[in-house]
Amino acid sequence: MNAGAVLLEALGTSPERVITAAGSLGDVALAGRVRALAGRLDQAGLRRVASRMDNGLAWLELDLALRLLDGVHVPLPTFFSSEQVGHALASSGAQAVIVADGTPLPPGQEGLEAELADTGLDGWRVGAPALALPDGTACITYTSGTTGRPKGVCLDAAGLLAVAGSLVQASSAIRPRRHLCLMPLSTLLENVAGLYATLLGDAQIALPSLAEIGYTGASGLDVPTLLKCLHRYQPESVILVPQLLLALVMAAEHGAPLPASLRYIAVGGGRIGPALLARAQALGLPVFEGYGLTECASVVCLNRPGAQLAGSVGQPLPHARLSIDEGEILVDGVRALGYLGGEALPDGPVRTGDLGHVDADGFVHITGRRKNVFITAFGRNVSPEWVESELLQHPALAQAVVWGEAQADNVAVLWPRRPDLDDAVIAGALAQVNAGLPDYARVSRFVRASAPFSAADGLLTANGRPRREAILSRYQAEVDASYRRPASVPIAGVAA
Repeated sequence: MNAGAVLLEALGTSPERVITAAGSLGDVALAGRVRALAGRLDQAGLRRVASRMDNGLAWLELDLALRLLDGVHVPLPTFFSSEQVGHALASSGAQAVIVADGTPLPPGQEGLEAELADTGLDGWRVGAPALALPDGTACITYTSGTTGRPKGVCLDAAGLLAVAGSLVQASSAIRPRRHLCLMPLSTLLENVAGLYATLLGDAQIALPSLAEIGYTGASGLDVPTLLKCLHRYQPESVILVPQLLLALVMAAEHGAPLPASLRYIAVGGGRIGPALLARAQALGLPVFEGYGLTECASVVCLNRPGAQLAGSVGQPLPHARLSIDEGEILVDGVRALGYLGGEALPDGPVRTGDLGHVDADGFVHITGRRKNVFITAFGRNVSPEWVESELLQHPALAQAVVWGEAQADNVAVLWPRRPDLDDAVIAGALAQVNAGLPDYARVSRFVRASAPFSAADGLLTANGRPRREAILSRYQAEVDASYRRPASVPIAGVAA
């Protein structure tokens, strides 16, 4: 039985499996639509398909149909630039791009409305040459990277289902009955944990559009719209990146009610500062921090009911085995088949590039990225993720990238939470954060970004992590100029 059959087999007779703004769809109808779409794709000879669609029922149906066909899905984020889309299509050898019915097609392209009639989908064929993929490839997902050309990672369906099964087991004590997808479905984490694990766990999937969630453009978020979405769908589980968690915490601290239905908030995609976790816990939010990476088909570790430790990313899930080599975390178990272009993963456990340790109780602690650690002029190693997570707990600061390689002090490239905040307010905010940091980690100067970091301009990854090399390159002149001036941030509220 292939992955598509397994996922459809998990369906029962629920009359409300998928919930959208347009209504709900039951198990029998969903299975019928998926099988019908798989037949249409098969007749059209489409087995390797790229998609570029909003969150919704059509995305889910296409993905399940390709799983049923043992096909290859290449989900393209909606924020990808035309250059990135072109690179993804050429590098993956996709036969067609599938979009929602009614989406304008590129000039001169003939649509697929005849082949995909009555499916809610359209698209166009791509004249890319057939490219060899690793045997068993079911999904090609694109890693963050530091350039405008993200790297394609090939994953097999068995690995994706193994991770999803582990997630069902991890949440079994709570067994959430309705999951709300708040991340783009093109994000591997939501695809595996939000769709596959929810189906295997016999729970409902709420699938609002990205606009209904509150996303504006590539990186903006309207918090009142997000809160309205949460109250409308009353989810028991959601997956958040740290920025979304911070937005909810700040809203709740200012008196905005959160739905009482929430029972399982999984958070990953970046380091979460202990102060933010403490604030969430003070509000009674059931937050469970996790950790994963694309090369291991998403989630590797997760805090869970009965096995939770603040400051850790939890214990390894059943499908994963962790070890430490000279401070670097290695993961064995589920792993990618390789990269597009024929590049293979080295034999043995996956070297994550993340620094950390495993305590006596098996909880995993992440301290930073090996390649991001910089060494100050005084020989102190600084993990910028740690400092940045502390900065972003301050209500005045929305985005930050810290650097100080071979410097006597550190600089931050910043975007404030409100663009009208003047430099004195920002300096004061940095001083307050500095008061809780050791001297070698403090930020003594800053550069104001000209605009928020976004995925569209290549400065954020798909799940909101900063592309630090790109950011520092963009603002290199301003960073250099800041070091030609005296330090501008007072320490602990005392003028420098």
